[in-house]
Amino acid sequence: MKLSHNRAIFLMVVTALMWSTAGVVTRQLESARSFEVTFWRSAFTAISLLVILPFFQGRQVFRNIRHGPAALWVSGVCWSVMFTAFMVALTLTSVANVLVTMALGPLLTALMARLFIGHRIALRTWMAIVLAGGGVVYMYAAQVAELSLVGTLVTLCVPLASAVNWTINQHFHAHGQNVDLMPAVLVGAVISVGFTLPLAFPFQATAHDVGLLAFLGLFQLAIPCVLCVLCARVLQAPEMSLLALLEVIFGILLAWLGANEVPRDSVLVGGAVVIGALVANELIGWRMRA
Repeated sequence: MKLSHNRAIFLMVVTALMWSTAGVVTRQLESARSFEVTFWRSAFTAISLLVILPFFQGRQVFRNIRHGPAALWVSGVCWSVMFTAFMVALTLTSVANVLVTMALGPLLTALMARLFIGHRIALRTWMAIVLAGGGVVYMYAAQVAELSLVGTLVTLCVPLASAVNWTINQHFHAHGQNVDLMPAVLVGAVISVGFTLPLAFPFQATAHDVGLLAFLGLFQLAIPCVLCVLCARVLQAPEMSLLALLEVIFGILLAWLGANEVPRDSVLVGGAVVIGALVANELIGWRMRA
């Protein structure tokens, strides 16, 4: 599929909007909780990708997975951690807390790439790391008495797994092995299903819950992940990072409007500092490259 630059930008905005529906939809569940929520979403994601991937890449995609390099399987494990931790975190803490903490992914990636594969970090990125860290500290310090430590730790698994994923991909790319992210997403969904199935018993989800989680599997994860990979072929990395941040804004607004989950002032202020630091870092980098 060939995309123009403007169409790729539009699709990334749509992708961020689709990603952001997880919080508000999760708040509408009746009985499903914790690992059962993750199991059903991952299962429907895997089923959806089993249909979508052959459409885009042909039936050889399954042979490519079976004989894929180690990088593909490592990436799949990282995706599975992100899928699992994200949904569990939404059942433990607020949507706003989860999304703002996830927004630290690009900065954690920069730090991990510096520590493990020697990538240099620009001064602007160091400044963004300090500012974003301060924003997160402020956000959580103002509500420490009500904060779920478990929820926070589970949430942090998402940007950490994301950082590991992209750092490993950069490492393999530097050594001549490119990872096809579409099959890696399918591998991650299947691993997530296998891991959460024993923990999901006894099933408590109603038909209403299963329908909502099927929606998340297809429209919140499978389709937007495929669109994101397609857009990455056209858009530069800074553009992708900036547009992906719309998920935080959309997600908080949808949870506010659709689930009456009003974000605390500390979350709004701390989140604004985090997003502002990330946006400034990417815009300056984009301008310097231009």
